[in-house]
Amino acid sequence: MKRQLDELVARLGARSVSCFLSTPTEPGTHAFVAEAVARGIRVLLPISREDGLLDWSVATPDAEIGEGLFGLPEPVGEVLGPIAVNDVDLLIIPAAAVDQRGMRLGWGRGYFDKTLGSMEKCPPVYAVIFDSELLDDVPRDVHDQPVTGVVTPTRTVPLSAPSA
Repeated sequence: MKRQLDELVARLGARSVSCFLSTPTEPGTHAFVAEAVARGIRVLLPISREDGLLDWSVATPDAEIGEGLFGLPEPVGEVLGPIAVNDVDLLIIPAAAVDQRGMRLGWGRGYFDKTLGSMEKCPPVYAVIFDSELLDDVPRDVHDQPVTGVVTPTRTVPLSAPSA
């Protein structure tokens, strides 16, 4: 997984990215985050808020990881507000599945859809999934936001966004 994410960051020339900390049931992002920070890439990690928005924290080599609002791994440290993500060159987000049109099925809380929908100038957005989670079609709701592509443990797939 780390190799695919490293190649994506290099190809896009990203110097600042947002990335989530994976759970044991998702493709791993922890090694990518640690190495990106070591290489001088600014990595923002999400922190869930009760109001449905995401705060952000800058990843550091010695960052403490705790349990967030929903039991997910989240950084413990200085908290930046929701608009901090507006400065990244690339968003790397979780997904349960993504379809060939770029529609992402999340975990039902809408955090990333709200974030993407509120950004003035959204950079490329790639969802991290297993190869088997790239499907022909996923359910779509009016608030759902498409992704630019997916990153799996074996490949990176650019996708076309659906037409309005």
